[in-house]
Amino acid sequence: MSKKILIATDKPFASEAVKGIKNVIDQAGYELVLLEKYTEKQQLLDAVANVDAAIIRSDIFDNDVFEAAKQLKIVVRAGAGFDNIDLEAATSHGVCAMNTPGQNANAVAELAFGLAVYAVRNFYNGTSGTELAGKKLGIHAYGNVGRNVARIAKGFNMEVYAFDPFLSAEAIEKEGVKAVKTVEELYSTCEFVSLHIPATAETKNSINYELLNKLPKKALLINTARKEVINEAEIVKLMEDRIDVKYVTDILPSNHAEMAEKFAGRYFSTPKKMGAQTAEANTNAGIAAANQIVDFIKNGNECFRVNK
Repeated sequence: MSKKILIATDKPFASEAVKGIKNVIDQAGYELVLLEKYTEKQQLLDAVANVDAAIIRSDIFDNDVFEAAKQLKIVVRAGAGFDNIDLEAATSHGVCAMNTPGQNANAVAELAFGLAVYAVRNFYNGTSGTELAGKKLGIHAYGNVGRNVARIAKGFNMEVYAFDPFLSAEAIEKEGVKAVKTVEELYSTCEFVSLHIPATAETKNSINYELLNKLPKKALLINTARKEVINEAEIVKLMEDRIDVKYVTDILPSNHAEMAEKFAGRYFSTPKKMGAQTAEANTNAGIAAANQIVDFIKNGNECFRVNK
């Protein structure tokens, strides 16, 4: 019996991405099942009931989904973040969960600089702004996105610093980036900080008043990571106390209306998370997910597994 591979996306892939995924699945001799723009969880529960693998984007795969997915062996999040998958539930149901690291990295990095330029030019309000050249940029987490941010920053002639507790200073500095020993050092050194940390128990609410208050004068915080890492109440207090600080993000805060009203000219958020929303990233991540599923089914390759 042919393996069934589900694409479950309430926010669909671009049509080119679906074609690319279908081509990979067809060549493997598997069957594609497509669920797009669903509006009820029951639609997802019905769709997963008899499939062997699933490709998702920001769709929630919780215990209910795994309970319904009796044949499921692998779920791949087409993108770097995977906090929409209940990893413990996946493990308890014998399902391998994966992400597709690096496929969206350039798209997110480019958006970070789009936001940065927008902010330093005073949101294009016609007044005189500043330049990025010669400024210190701190990269908080030096993974795939962080590396792309560093590459672009060098083109802007910025002085680039990075902090990542999981990498050695040698690994960072061999790429022409200055490694700092602590997160506090990063924030006290750099006028610009670009966030690329995941949302974990350790990082949630970690970007708080105490840390942000270490920023030099006329600082800019850029968040293309996760909403949960920001302590939203404390960033409001920080921006009230520090009228020199700007904040730009592509994750709409829960207190967006308050921030937009209080900090007009110093704050901007996109209406929805859009770091990976390019045709290229969309296609790359989807096809990577399909290839990883085929490799897992045929060869048992668990290279990008994120659960235990």
